Amino acid sequence: MTAAINVTPEDLISLEETLLNTSGKTLLPERFRALFTLKAIGDQRAVGIIAKGFRDSSALLKHELAYVLGQISDPSAVPVLSAVLEDKSEDPMVRHEAAEALGALSSVESIPLLKKYTTDQEQCVRETCEIALDKIEWDRSEEAKQLKKNAQFTSIDPAPPLSHSSLVSPPTSTSAPGGIDVQTLRAALLDTSLPLFKRYRAMFGLRNVGTPEAIDALCDGFADQSALFKHEIAFILGQLSHPHSIPALMKVLHATSESDMVRHEAAEALGGITMDEQDGARVLDELREWIKKPEAPEVVRQSCEIAVDMWEYENSDQFQYANGLEKAQTNSVVV
Repeated sequence: MTAAINVTPEDLISLEETLLNTSGKTLLPERFRALFTLKAIGDQRAVGIIAKGFRDSSALLKHELAYVLGQISDPSAVPVLSAVLEDKSEDPMVRHEAAEALGALSSVESIPLLKKYTTDQEQCVRETCEIALDKIEWDRSEEAKQLKKNAQFTSIDPAPPLSHSSLVSPPTSTSAPGGIDVQTLRAALLDTSLPLFKRYRAMFGLRNVGTPEAIDALCDGFADQSALFKHEIAFILGQLSHPHSIPALMKVLHATSESDMVRHEAAEALGGITMDEQDGARVLDELREWIKKPEAPEVVRQSCEIAVDMWEYENSDQFQYANGLEKAQTNSVVV
C-alpha cells in the first residue's frame, strides 16, 4: 500500500520512539495515537516500526499492533504476524489477533499455518484460525467481488456481512439492506449449530443495519459461550458508536466473571460513543474508576485508560485521533 501521507525520516523516528517508549514518560494513550498514525501512513516503513512493538509487555498494545498490521494490508506483515501466532508463550489475545490479521491480509501462503493452529489449546486461537481460513476462501469468490464494491465501513472485517444470496428465506417488508430481515440475521447470529464464520457474517450484517433493533440483536449475542464471539460483538458496537448499546456494554465491563478480552473490548467501545452530557459523565466516571481498581485485570485497566482518551477526543475540537504525526513534527522544532 502506498503511503497515505507525507512523512520525513525524522517523523518516523519520532513516531517509533513514542510507540516503543516503555520508560513510563510516554502514556499509553499517546503510544496508541502514534500507532494509529503509523496505520494512516500504511507502508512497509510503518510495518517495520510496528513489528518492533511485539517485544512490549502490554498484551493490549500488542493486540492492537496485530490489528493494525492486518488493516494496513501490506504483505510484508505476514511473516511478523505468523511469528506472533506461533509463539505459544504469547498472550492468547495477541495470538488470536495475529491470526485474525492474517485473515485480513488474505494471503494463501498463510493457509498451512492457520490450519495448523485450528487445533491449538486456546479456544480463541482455534476459532480465529477457522474464521481466517474461511475468510481467505471467501475473498476469492464471486460474492466477494460484488460485496466489496458496496462496503459501508472502511475496516477489513474478519467476515463479510451476510447477504440474501447466502440464505434461502425470501426478503420481507422489514428487510435490512441486501434483503435480509433483522430477525433472520439475529437467528443466524445465535444459532450455535452454524459455522462460526456464518454467524460472524450475520453479526456484520446486523452492524450494517445499525438500528436499535439490530443493536438489541447483537447484544443478545453476549449470552454466547465463546469469548471470541462476544469480543467481536463489543468491537462492532464500538464501530456503530450508538448510545443505545451503552447499558449492554456497561454490563459487560462490570462482569468480573467475563473474559478479559470481552471486557477490554467493551471498555474501548464505550470510549468511542458520542453521548449526551448525562450519559457521558456517567460513563466517563465509570471508566476512570476502573483505571484505579488494583484488582481489575491489567488489560481492562489499560483499555479504560484508552477509552477515556478516546472519549475526550470525541468530545473535543481535536481534528483527528491519530495525531502522532502532528506531535512528531511539533517535537522536531522544540529546542
